[in-house]
Amino acid sequence: MQLNINGKEHDLGNIDASTPLLWVLRDQLNLVGTKYGCGVAQCGACTVHLDGTPTRSCVLPVSAVAGRKVTTIEGLASNGKLHAVQQAWIDHDVAQCGYCQSGQIMSATALLQRTPKPTDADIDAAMSGNLCRCGTYVRIRKAIHAAAGTNHE
Repeated sequence: MQLNINGKEHDLGNIDASTPLLWVLRDQLNLVGTKYGCGVAQCGACTVHLDGTPTRSCVLPVSAVAGRKVTTIEGLASNGKLHAVQQAWIDHDVAQCGYCQSGQIMSATALLQRTPKPTDADIDAAMSGNLCRCGTYVRIRKAIHAAAGTNHE
């Protein structure tokens, strides 16, 4: 099986087609930025982009991504420069424990691709499926506005 992950082709050999993408990313390709949270696609920690759409990788069989483009948190930076959302996360000190943050960032980048200048309501709707046990939601919203150039205080 061949997969396109972060713009690179990976030959997975003879892998069980029902293996969740999350475990292929973490265990086979050593892309450990994508996290295991709940295992039932409810918390968002395992979010990746599948052809640009935020997708939960913990329940997605690897067979469903063959021939499609997968982007992980490791694939957002370009030419050694962080994605605007990643930089905003740092600038606004969003992460507390940090465990959910890769999934949060992946959902936020997908939001900004669809809606370059989101309102608070847009952000709340797009991010509602990503849970943060530390409660950094106010900083998340602020960082998304900063990345979009729509600073709201």
